[in-house]
Amino acid sequence: MIRFLHTADWQIGTQFGQFEPDEAAHLAQARFDTVRRIAEEAAARKVDAVLVAGDVFDLQTVSDTVIRRLFAALQAFTGPWIMLPGNHDAALVESVWTRAQRLNCVPPNVRVVLEPGVVVLDACRLALLCAPLTQRITYDDTTGFFDLADTPPGYHRVGLAHGSVSGILQEGIDSSNPIAPTRAASARLDYLALGDWHGHLRVDDRTWYAGTHEQDRFRANDPGFVLEVGLSEPGAVPVVQPLRVGQYQWHRWDETIAVPTDVDALRTRLATLGRNDVLRLTVSGTAALAEAEALRVAVDEARARVRALRVDLSALHVLPTTEDLAELGAQSGYLAKVVARLRAMQEDPQSNPQQVKRAAEALLLLARFQRELPREARSA
Repeated sequence: MIRFLHTADWQIGTQFGQFEPDEAAHLAQARFDTVRRIAEEAAARKVDAVLVAGDVFDLQTVSDTVIRRLFAALQAFTGPWIMLPGNHDAALVESVWTRAQRLNCVPPNVRVVLEPGVVVLDACRLALLCAPLTQRITYDDTTGFFDLADTPPGYHRVGLAHGSVSGILQEGIDSSNPIAPTRAASARLDYLALGDWHGHLRVDDRTWYAGTHEQDRFRANDPGFVLEVGLSEPGAVPVVQPLRVGQYQWHRWDETIAVPTDVDALRTRLATLGRNDVLRLTVSGTAALAEAEALRVAVDEARARVRALRVDLSALHVLPTTEDLAELGAQSGYLAKVVARLRAMQEDPQSNPQQVKRAAEALLLLARFQRELPREARSA
């Protein structure tokens, strides 16, 4: 029995520009931390090797410091690491990999495969058929040579590639690099370790995507895992066990507010989030002023607890009730006219989304300022 970890799509150096700088820094750091966790898992489980199926780096232009930090993160596992260039870090004539070689920071136990071919690990009788990407986009199946590749008798045949299995990934793929869905069978592979899809996914018994080790998108496709693969003998069906290693879990909530209990339910859900959550929240519908204020407070409290938060309340119409206006002292006079104008901006079909958003924000600010005044000082 041989065992190895299959991982991919680390994309070290991702910038996370959609978040605030402090949030983005933590998310970027987590990618290094989770690589360290993979190395620790590999050492603890005493696997024979770790296979990284492409996109180790997010960009060719990451800094020298980022390159050094990545290879330093591998120290806990002293066995073989096999790394494959993907579409984000393709093995160009001048690439992030050639820079790493010049920096002399690639440990002796790390094998970066820059050309198609077979890598043999004699200690565990494992033959790796490797198809690195030598350019970002290809239109030919780079795994085609697997079918005719010779490997030593009695060795396990394991493929390592980065791309899209034709007819399997229908949307959201990173590149057009095609891989035949029958490759494992036609090449007599015991296992085909793939990268490119960011969630772990079984294509068939012998063909798997490991997914990214640390979630980086608001998509529910099971990211944050590595795969532990066991092969008992050549030709046997592999035993594949997903292992969660990711630190953060990303959530995308699209909520519609129609009645007050919808606000209560959303506030309850927000209260369950903690420091390992990343949330993108979009809220639409209508809410009374008091309910919208309560929701805003719940969002601000959640922002203080979670790792990162993106919120869009622009489609939420804030409609003050009679009780709201009475509480604010805005039933008549100048303040009432301001409230009426802001409500009209929200309801006017000619208003653009930015105007609607600003009107809602203005109503909430007005409510906050009025509530901070003594009751006798509120406008009438």
